[in-house]
Amino acid sequence: MQASPVRLRRDDTDVDVVVIGGGVNGVGVARDASQRGLRVALFERNDLAFGASGNSSGMIHGGPRYLTNDPHVTETSCRDSGHIQAIAPHLLFRIPFLAPVERSARSRVMFTLMDAFFEAYDRYQPFKRGKRHARLSADELRQLEPGLAGDLMGGFSMDEWGIDGARLCVANAVDAMERGAKVYVGHTVERVERREDTGAVVAVRYRDRHTGAGGRLRTSVVINATGAWSSITAALGGLPPTASRVRPGKGIHIVYDRRLTSYAIMGQTIDGRQIFMCPWENVTVIGTTDDDFYGDLDGVRANSEEVRYLVQGIARVFPAIRNARAIGTYAGVRPTLHAYGPSEDELSRDHQIIDHAVHGAPGLFSMIGGKLASYRLFSEEMADVLAKHFGIGLRCATHVTSLPGGDATVDPFALAERAGIDAVAARRLVYRHGSRALHVEERMKARPREAVAVCPCEPVTEAEVRYTVRHELARTVDDVSRRTRLGLGACGGMRCAARCGQIVASERGLPPREGMRQAINFLERQALTRVVALGPEQARQEALAIASVRSELGLMGDDDLATAPAWRQIAQSEPGEQSAHSRAQGEVVCPDP
Repeated sequence: MQASPVRLRRDDTDVDVVVIGGGVNGVGVARDASQRGLRVALFERNDLAFGASGNSSGMIHGGPRYLTNDPHVTETSCRDSGHIQAIAPHLLFRIPFLAPVERSARSRVMFTLMDAFFEAYDRYQPFKRGKRHARLSADELRQLEPGLAGDLMGGFSMDEWGIDGARLCVANAVDAMERGAKVYVGHTVERVERREDTGAVVAVRYRDRHTGAGGRLRTSVVINATGAWSSITAALGGLPPTASRVRPGKGIHIVYDRRLTSYAIMGQTIDGRQIFMCPWENVTVIGTTDDDFYGDLDGVRANSEEVRYLVQGIARVFPAIRNARAIGTYAGVRPTLHAYGPSEDELSRDHQIIDHAVHGAPGLFSMIGGKLASYRLFSEEMADVLAKHFGIGLRCATHVTSLPGGDATVDPFALAERAGIDAVAARRLVYRHGSRALHVEERMKARPREAVAVCPCEPVTEAEVRYTVRHELARTVDDVSRRTRLGLGACGGMRCAARCGQIVASERGLPPREGMRQAINFLERQALTRVVALGPEQARQEALAIASVRSELGLMGDDDLATAPAWRQIAQSEPGEQSAHSRAQGEVVCPDP
């Protein structure tokens, strides 16, 4: 539904609403508010999906583990999963889960309890078009996944959905822009101005982090949707950090170079936490930790101890993981609702809107908590508050209005034939862009040379790289990677970062050296995510690959790598170093099957 334009509610404002934060909640409310006719500006200091939204487990799931303490979260997540499938069908993919049960003194009781638990979860499956759970014998489990190990009594299957969180954020932002919203990436809000007498919001002051240029935008409403940064952002408006308090929880994932199984497999860590191994797009992902985080939110990375912790847990049920090729890690920080005392696993995944009028700052709101799976509902609730604030009668329509690309189905094989590209490249293009893959196809038809794959691993064509820069707010090689997964495959960007940097520089009218600088920065960041997961054999291979890339980029001396500590660390790895994936002396990883 296209909303009719709404006039500015005050003559002394430039926009009705300023949203701070380019995660899924921020872009979600920007889309909803724009759809209802409000004039919106969104500021993101890094890039869309830079935080938890782009570094999550990548699932639109109900979260059966919340059933015991927080069934409301499970229900809303499942309901919103159904809505997200309807508005972005191209972005979701089914992930069947297997939950093995090891034989023990309590296994029969545990098996019965788990059966009842999954039966309760079945009540929510219709909301998200999921399949009911199934009881499986040990033989049936191994028939589905021969790599399972251990003395198994049996297990269960259940159904979930996967999604690319970064693509979801981009789609919401593009939709908001097409409805009139202004989206500023790489811009940091430095201050939220308020009236001295009433405390009401009057404007935000911002600065372009790349050019240093500053500005001021007048508004009567500011929404703090910065996730784990929420307390910091609230302080920009003169509020104490406790006014918008969250309990940041770090979650890391390990990425492997291919799909190691057709099923996601649940496992358990040494301290009893539930983890999983999941086939996700073209790779396999292991996750996730859940630890209180007190560090730099702009530099969240996995460490080798966390990698070892996860691998140990999965190896108990799937020993082959120790011989699989890890190609990277990623980490994010959940903006969990604050509570002092409970363990991280017991914290609520619900969401909350804070009206800071109670703190003397009318017009300032904070969105805290929440899950990727229920972002649309959270955004709807925030937009309902805005509608009441501005006296707008229009109701939410984001659940029935397709996101960009979700309005029609495109046959990837026909597209491949028309555009003259590989069928796999076409399939991945359609997954990321849906019907808007046809816009990329138009570029390839008009400029056939742009059909060449820049990133063979994913694969990503030159036309798609240029499209993301022109139409999806990508400004750097990092940004292109976030939107297309360029450089996130087995090569770690060594085969594509330099060419991508050239294209980005060309599209943005930057000097070639800037494109090269972006490529080197991207390669360094990727090396930092890999180094914590490498064993000595893989480290030696990485050192050879790095030497090749150094030569290709003209970085022949060690002095040229003064800003690349991860490259040096990989190159200097000793053959005898302990791998996070190898068995430590005396460690019992898994009983023989």
